[in-house]
Amino acid sequence: MTPAPPHDRPPLASRRKTVALVSLGCAKNLVDSEVMLGALKASGYAPITRPRDAAVVIVNTCGFIRPAREEAEKALSAALRLKKRDPAKTVVAAGCYVERWGEELRRRFPEVDVWTGVRDFDRIAGLLAGRLIRGRDGTFLCTDRSPRLVSTPGPWAYVKISEGCSHHCGFCAIPLIKGPYISRSVASVVREARALAAQGVKEVDLISHDTTFYGRDRGERHGLVRLVERLLGVPGLEWIRLLYGYPEEVTDDLLGVMTEAQVCRYLDLPFQHADPAIVRAMGRGLDGDRALELLERIRVRLPGVAVRTSLIVGFPGEGRREFAALLRFVLRARFDHLGVFAYSPEEGTRSFASPGRVREDVKERRRAEVMALQAEISRARNRSYTGRVLDVLVEAVEPPAGGRRVLEGRTRFQAPEVDGRVRVSLPLRASLPARPIVRAKITSAGRYDLRAELVP
Repeated sequence: MTPAPPHDRPPLASRRKTVALVSLGCAKNLVDSEVMLGALKASGYAPITRPRDAAVVIVNTCGFIRPAREEAEKALSAALRLKKRDPAKTVVAAGCYVERWGEELRRRFPEVDVWTGVRDFDRIAGLLAGRLIRGRDGTFLCTDRSPRLVSTPGPWAYVKISEGCSHHCGFCAIPLIKGPYISRSVASVVREARALAAQGVKEVDLISHDTTFYGRDRGERHGLVRLVERLLGVPGLEWIRLLYGYPEEVTDDLLGVMTEAQVCRYLDLPFQHADPAIVRAMGRGLDGDRALELLERIRVRLPGVAVRTSLIVGFPGEGRREFAALLRFVLRARFDHLGVFAYSPEEGTRSFASPGRVREDVKERRRAEVMALQAEISRARNRSYTGRVLDVLVEAVEPPAGGRRVLEGRTRFQAPEVDGRVRVSLPLRASLPARPIVRAKITSAGRYDLRAELVP
């Protein structure tokens, strides 16, 4: 636990109550940041975008892997430079990095005014006022009653359905930071989705550290299926997307509910590796051959499905043979979208002291090789959409240029923030679409992005 230390500064009630929040890391962190902003707005704070102009600067940190922690340290250093020029500014360090390594961070950044981990996002105003001395005993789990200021652009939003993780993968520190898996109730998630849809949201993206585990902490084997079935009845909601699930938890019942028109045929399934020995050492469930069997089952049941995965290169013991197995897997699996991470040794995880460490330069070379292979696969898959008419959810309208106007958005097979984009062109004289979901004909394709023309 990371309790808030006593304050020797006066409350901010007499000062200009503006706040800027820097949200780092994953979509789950972003929802926590939105809750903080919502709570502060309800307490009279005005959210603004520029930290240098704000009375309060909050850095919501990520502590998942070393590069994320380095990014958090840079963001805290930048906030403290602003504080040095404006000593009245209050700097807050929050989130996963603080939860796990708070004492070390306090020693390194003593000028930070307020520290809080992952337990009290909705009580941030009390922390700033010095009223909250003892925080929660467990990780904060948002509900439909949590204050939240949605910050995502366009008519879509994340909905966090759980906190924590009850898996113990050999490389992952999430259970050490967030604790075991805790599901929200179906009723709470549905109420939040109804409220978002009433505000004009057309797409909700269900997120957690393991979406397919939803409800299993309460003994429900088909909890996610039941949740999606309830969401199908939310008026105005047109796209439902499932993000980050465990491959071995994909059931026939889940694939069945994904045949419904409102559910995007999109699965985010981190396989992490393909070599059997590496997969066992990681504590994962499926090696390359079994993963390919699952992909075939998914693609037969859901024609046109898009599959994203995440992989780790440079795990201890990964030699040339093991890496070659990973390359063969990527070539055969032909994922629509893929992200690659270089292994980061995390203290407290099973693999931290494992022999067979891989040099950093070798990790980066292998990461680049996988991404180069995937780039050509992605280009070929994108080209298969050329000439097709697809639904596009519009997120932004670019300023007119060259007698044309461009709408920027995504198709059902592109998740926000991690996948490619669609740029839809229409004549300058044409009226902007009345609805956020438009029909567009794909005219060309690159490695990641598509170009299209609006279909009248």
